[in-house]
Amino acid sequence: MENCFEIENLNLYYGEKQALKNLNLSIRKNCVTALIGPSGCGKSTFLRCLNRMNDLIEGCRIEGKIMIQGVDIYDPKTNVVDLRTKVGMVFQRPNPFPMSIFENVAYGPRCQGIKDRRILKEIVENSLKQAALYEEVHDRLHESAMGLSGGQQQRLCIARAIAMEPEVILMDEPTSALDPIATSKIEELIEELKKSYSIIIVTHSMQQASRVSDDTAFFLLGEIVEMDTTRMIFNQPKDKRTEDYITGRFG
Repeated sequence: MENCFEIENLNLYYGEKQALKNLNLSIRKNCVTALIGPSGCGKSTFLRCLNRMNDLIEGCRIEGKIMIQGVDIYDPKTNVVDLRTKVGMVFQRPNPFPMSIFENVAYGPRCQGIKDRRILKEIVENSLKQAALYEEVHDRLHESAMGLSGGQQQRLCIARAIAMEPEVILMDEPTSALDPIATSKIEELIEELKKSYSIIIVTHSMQQASRVSDDTAFFLLGEIVEMDTTRMIFNQPKDKRTEDYITGRFG
């Protein structure tokens, strides 16, 4: 199976403090990869490496390689805007722009220079359908996105990412601010989206990781203790620390 990312000897430092230590892993294409581990163990930091969001943090230094289709994303020649188009991101808290539902989704394509109203309409409609939101909002596309519920706002943010035609969607605890019903809608959506995208999700919930992911990586103190298929990680972990974390003995 093809990989969407190859990570080699990745180290990350905030000033003097090392936050990620010698990470080596491959992330499979068109799969859902869950990143689990206790708070502060490097999961979100690692996720932000994959679309260079850490570039925005002062004093952050990265060593090693992250390859996507054979190209190192940390190569000085890499166009970061193109990278972030290819690798979309959905954050922990829904963050719709204070504009209409339509304009939220059309924003990225407009920035890329698409002005034709008919094409924009098509992109918005398709993206909302893929994000399982179209049926709920099709008759109020020109109303403010701020009027949507939390779960709808999060699906709108997913639609906004999809509108850019990414290859990968990063999700940083996308359901931690949502109720159980909204959470299960997003989980169903993830299952559907992996047919078209590679998805990497940071989650605190063991149940969620076991429900939605194909592969799981267990992080501890900035290192990857173990990475395998989710079935193996949850049923036959090789490392005692993985087992202890999954069964709730620590973390």
